[in-house]
Amino acid sequence: MTRTLRFGLAVALCAAGGAAWSADAAPAFREGTNYTVLPVKQPTQATPGKVEVTEVFSYGCPACNGFQPMMVKLKAALPKNAQLVLVHASWNKSESWPLFQRAFITAQLLGIAEQSHEAMFAAVWGENGPLAVEDVKTGRLRREQPTIEDVARFHASRHDCTEEEFIAAAKSFTVDTRMRQFDALVKGYMVPSTPCVVVGGTYRIEMSSLKTVDEFIALVRYLVQKSAA
Repeated sequence: MTRTLRFGLAVALCAAGGAAWSADAAPAFREGTNYTVLPVKQPTQATPGKVEVTEVFSYGCPACNGFQPMMVKLKAALPKNAQLVLVHASWNKSESWPLFQRAFITAQLLGIAEQSHEAMFAAVWGENGPLAVEDVKTGRLRREQPTIEDVARFHASRHDCTEEEFIAAAKSFTVDTRMRQFDALVKGYMVPSTPCVVVGGTYRIEMSSLKTVDEFIALVRYLVQKSAA
């Protein structure tokens, strides 16, 4: 698998402008160009009556970090019948993706994932971040990668939970099971790179086909409507 969405594309999408989208003026999106229909519909986590919009990401992915402003805009623009869900990928072991996947699922289990999401990215990619996997200046991997104890200390420093609570949850059977489920979803989505967005467990957005934030949001909204129909 490709490591991440081309970083320049993520930055360009976040920086680019465009006309505001409306249902009456939706661009002509095409299957096979702007989105792919998955051969097998994947299970969704959304509440009944909602269409799931899934972002596959990793805290260890620099493009995902750069993509976050775009996801904030998308979340604000989602229709009422859509629900945003996050799935953490794990395939890049050299940059601690399995560790961050475990950390994210643990935070979900403890009910602190949403409040700490942006802070986790900052801890990995901010200057002198306590959970950094790379030297942000050279781009080289650090010899010592973060541990689950480091993540626990990070959350404790924010008063999200205690170190002991986090580590106990991180080593639970529930988290192990959820990690396997995430890996199965990523495989089922046929994710080519991160970040990756899937709608309704059926439509995978082809990120490289998009040029602006508005176009991305318009495509997601279009696929939400298509899924609901």
